[in-house]
Amino acid sequence: MLFACSIAIGQNSFETVIKDKESKEPLVGVTVYLPEADKGSTTDMDGRVVVEGIPDGVFSIEISYIGYKKQTLKKSFPIPEEKQIPVIYLEQEEEKIEEVVITSTRSSRTIEDIPTRVEFIAGEELAEKGNMKPGDIRMLLNESTGIQTQQTSATSYNSSIRIQGLDGKYTQLLRDGLPLYSGYSGGLSLMQIAPLDLKQVEVIKGASSTLYGGGAIAGLVNLVTKKPEDEEELSFMVNGTSALGLDLSGFYSEKFNENIGATVFASYNKGTAYDPADIGLTAIPEFDRFTLNPRLFLYFSDKTEMNIGFNYVTEDRLGGDIDLITEESVTEGYFERNKTDRLSTQFKFDHRLSENTRIEIKNSFSFFDRSILIPDYLFSGTQISSFSEFNYARLGDRSEWIAGLNLWTEDFKQEAGDPQQDLSYANHTFGAFVQNTWTLSDRWSLETGLRGDYQSDYGFFLLPRFSAMFEPSQRLTFRLGGGLGYKTPTIFTEDAERLQFQNIAPIDVDNTAPERSAGANFDLNYKWPISDELSLSTNTLLFYTRINDPLVLTESDTGAFSYIQPDGYIESQGVEANMKWSYKDLKLFIGYTYADVTENYNSEATPFPLVATHRLNNVLMYEKHENFWIGLEGYYFSPQQLSNGETGDPYWIVGLMTEKKLGENFSVFLNFENFLDTRQTRFDTIFTGSINDPVFKDIYAPVDGFVINGGFKLKL
Repeated sequence: MLFACSIAIGQNSFETVIKDKESKEPLVGVTVYLPEADKGSTTDMDGRVVVEGIPDGVFSIEISYIGYKKQTLKKSFPIPEEKQIPVIYLEQEEEKIEEVVITSTRSSRTIEDIPTRVEFIAGEELAEKGNMKPGDIRMLLNESTGIQTQQTSATSYNSSIRIQGLDGKYTQLLRDGLPLYSGYSGGLSLMQIAPLDLKQVEVIKGASSTLYGGGAIAGLVNLVTKKPEDEEELSFMVNGTSALGLDLSGFYSEKFNENIGATVFASYNKGTAYDPADIGLTAIPEFDRFTLNPRLFLYFSDKTEMNIGFNYVTEDRLGGDIDLITEESVTEGYFERNKTDRLSTQFKFDHRLSENTRIEIKNSFSFFDRSILIPDYLFSGTQISSFSEFNYARLGDRSEWIAGLNLWTEDFKQEAGDPQQDLSYANHTFGAFVQNTWTLSDRWSLETGLRGDYQSDYGFFLLPRFSAMFEPSQRLTFRLGGGLGYKTPTIFTEDAERLQFQNIAPIDVDNTAPERSAGANFDLNYKWPISDELSLSTNTLLFYTRINDPLVLTESDTGAFSYIQPDGYIESQGVEANMKWSYKDLKLFIGYTYADVTENYNSEATPFPLVATHRLNNVLMYEKHENFWIGLEGYYFSPQQLSNGETGDPYWIVGLMTEKKLGENFSVFLNFENFLDTRQTRFDTIFTGSINDPVFKDIYAPVDGFVINGGFKLKL
């Protein structure tokens, strides 16, 4: 007993509180370690740490935290008792991580300071995902939790984006804050955007109509492009695939002097008819696409700048009977041909009235011409749309105000189709909005907004929105947000795309109500620097959206289709959970999505079609910065309810991606996409009937299977 007591007396403890030197805020997760005694611990929510079981003697105490200078203390134990717990202040590293400024919220704040939850893809992550599909952004978005891209054509590969299980028509797609695709042009949107000129991608999930008007019920995706920098950039990417696809992209950027700069992006994408299942139908269609996007940047003074540009995309896409496409002697069979031409303009003018106030004027104009040809039927039309905005912002240290006016116009003219069912329409929307971002204290921030829209066909909409952020420490953040949204009825939906707009009656505006929504989400984000080499960041999102008076495409006994509004609503609720481990050059990302999406009509709830209730995203990456990286990824999709009442099979998609830098300006990449060759045609059919007159089923799994792609990137 005396021996045990002597040991206990010889044990000491070290207690302190660790704070940031500048803000005096407590730091959570700081590592305190005594290497000679092999003892250590980390600070709690109040920055307090206690290391126990230290024997008598002189020991070094190492205090380390990611982003801060390491401190080493020498202490002799036992330490004389102190009346107050000592406080140690850590100083941040001189080279801080570059701040990410988010533009989608209309605020000028960085991502760390915005109450609205924003996800972004940038830097090396954007480059890695761009390597997998250099010709479009479908895969770039599909690999994020809570986002699923839905293929709407079995043979032409047309796809739309779904956020939290909701139909693609409820997501707004922007480019530098300007509407990119809508209405008739939405069906090919994801397949006609190449990623080489993108600086970052911003995603806001949940009700966002207050920010950008109707159509952002499920959320919005903002594609932010590169601007001229002080250093000239000339980049090229060449990519080829085992399915005989070819992607050529080039990007040029230069700031010629203090007053003028320019960027030019051009790409050529080619696909060859590809049928890995040997069923006689194309999984990848034959296509040729050319894109050109020059922009001019004018800097009149330190206070005034302007940029203008135009974007031109032309494509001919042909899918269907592979013999008909590849053999000149074959003249009959099923086919689907999409021909598109799109010309759009971009204009932005920004002027600072004073140090804290500015005005902005922006405009875009879009002309879209598309024809869809299948045997014995042609549907075509032109869509002319425009967007204009004026906004005024006052930016203070603790409060920011922004207010503005919008005008949307859209005019669609059907040029070919059933003359008895003319789908032409024209409408316009006036909008006014005001938003305030208020830093209540060092820990609390609040963002509130109010929008009023007047739509020429459906009247007035009032849309409030709020987001609150509580940051008890630099490592822990809570966000709560919600708002109202709306979507005016449109014939251009995923279901109509599958039918090539054949036998669809126009919407009866006088007897149709707009779709209205209410949504909310709660978000928790925690970063834990366990040691100098090991860190963990986690994020959990709870979401809920309800859409009243949904518009549903319904088939009659005669085979005709019309849009009706059944008595009920669509409900989307669930959880997104993300976890990222970083250890030296290794990174492990694990994401899980639970999406419970139901149609509630006439007091009966049924699963919403083509939604994977459970989804796993797993990526293991080994990366030597600016040298080499290799990644293994695996994605799981649970069974999905199909529109015909059947249930699809669950499946995994596994891929391997690599890139190696050879010098400062040259790199090669090689990717093995879906090397388990997961295809819907391996465990289910994609059509019934004959090859000349197929009736297509829902596409809920890949149809192209295992594809190898590789190429090189050159930056001058």
